[in-house]
Amino acid sequence: MKRALFLPAAVLGLLLAFSLWNSFAMSAHVQRWQSQVDEAIRLAEDGDWSGAAAALDAGYADWSRRQTYLHTVTQHDAVDDAGAMYHRAMAFAACQEDSEFQAEAAGLRDQLRLLAEMERFSVKNIL
Repeated sequence: MKRALFLPAAVLGLLLAFSLWNSFAMSAHVQRWQSQVDEAIRLAEDGDWSGAAAALDAGYADWSRRQTYLHTVTQHDAVDDAGAMYHRAMAFAACQEDSEFQAEAAGLRDQLRLLAEMERFSVKNIL
């Protein structure tokens, strides 16, 4: 009897461990991406548009390196929306459109937060 339950219990244990790891990993990634966006916002507020664009480019490069992981563990629409927001924010930074850039960057921060929230290990996300 005990042997018959070992394999299902081991699979459930592995799924739980992966879910916990994924929650922490996603939170760490999102924190890093948000701090990169915050740096770009700060640079734009200081009038350093080339620095803001460079900070966004670096953040987008970091984001791009995680695309396989993101598309595997979270909803594609949320990932695609954040990618589009990165592109729009980079375009506004390149054109030095302050109000549009600030709005898009704030939206990007929220979209990134949503990614972490969707992967957070919680009863709400399980049910």
